[in-house]
Amino acid sequence: MKITDLKMYYMPFRFLFLKIETDEGISGWGEPIIEGRAATVEAAVNEWKKQLVGRNPLLIEDIWQTMYRCAFYRGGAILMSAMAGINQALWDIKGKYYGVPVYELINGAVKNRVKVYRSIHGDTTEALVADAKKAVFEDGYKLIKSSLIPSMAFVDDSSVVDFVVEKATAVKEAIGKSADFAIDFHGRVHKPMAKVIAYELDKLGLSFMEEPVLPTNKEALKELVKWCHTPIAQGERLYNRWDFKEVFTDGATDIVQPDLSHAGGISECVRIAAMAEAYDCAVAPHCPLGVIAFASCIQLDTAVPNAVFQEQSIDIHDQRKENPFLCCLKNPEVFQYKDGFIIPPAGPGLGIDIDEDVVKEKSAVKHDWKNPIEHTFDGTPIEW
Repeated sequence: MKITDLKMYYMPFRFLFLKIETDEGISGWGEPIIEGRAATVEAAVNEWKKQLVGRNPLLIEDIWQTMYRCAFYRGGAILMSAMAGINQALWDIKGKYYGVPVYELINGAVKNRVKVYRSIHGDTTEALVADAKKAVFEDGYKLIKSSLIPSMAFVDDSSVVDFVVEKATAVKEAIGKSADFAIDFHGRVHKPMAKVIAYELDKLGLSFMEEPVLPTNKEALKELVKWCHTPIAQGERLYNRWDFKEVFTDGATDIVQPDLSHAGGISECVRIAAMAEAYDCAVAPHCPLGVIAFASCIQLDTAVPNAVFQEQSIDIHDQRKENPFLCCLKNPEVFQYKDGFIIPPAGPGLGIDIDEDVVKEKSAVKHDWKNPIEHTFDGTPIEW
């Protein structure tokens, strides 16, 4: 079997799909994307096209090592994301070729269900609480997360701390012991404010705090953990096992969050998960992306013992055909939920059947999504 073509599709609202075709009629799908840099990642994938056409797609590790080691400049968000989507598609092909789910080819299933969580939103405390109640009491989630922390100056007003604590406390009181609650700092907070906010939120008994400081500020993270006992999660902006080495040896992180569309794909994230286990760390893949990335994550979660829960970007309880997350699937029913868990799909490859006609229709107009540009009260550009 040989690779014959690579095709790229822009999918709303900010996703990018890759189809790898073979001469035996088996195709695989991947999702190589950096949010806001779709065209750049597309170019990076296409730069590999000439080298990949004619290769045996079943030689997944050989292709991964070739793309990584045979390029003098390596790593980083763009190159690793391009590799990630290619790697996902190759695993999809291999699973379909052998007629088994990808998790059977990784390790075999180590769990029969995967805990998933939903992010909650709301500009006001009332709206946030209402969304939390819907997620827990109507949709059945056992874990919810919110990025309720606004963009901040290096040192901000104390009223910002009060704003965050008020919202977080309201959500905790609303859901009680029916579900766990986590807060994503989104790397928006710098050390002077991070330790103050983390100290206050630590009293709420959160499931975890995500990216309380930027991953580049490792020394600040080690300082912050002295102020709180809540588990710390990070890793969405780390791109391979070498980036994660210092995270593990620092000992300040409890949950690592590699993104299967950013950190080299399924192959590399399996290796990162194994490293995490050696350092007694949990794994919770980052995935605010599309259905292919999500399906890839579920395959990994099923086969990895220290994978504890899975992020999803859209509430896919909504099985309507027009759901933007599900519209490209011929088999949207493949994601079966029960009590806040998802049952691993039993189909071959990634377990999803992409409707290419819908994909072509949706990609007719290329999106050019960019994240908002934020400023502090004095006009200084700040993290989004």
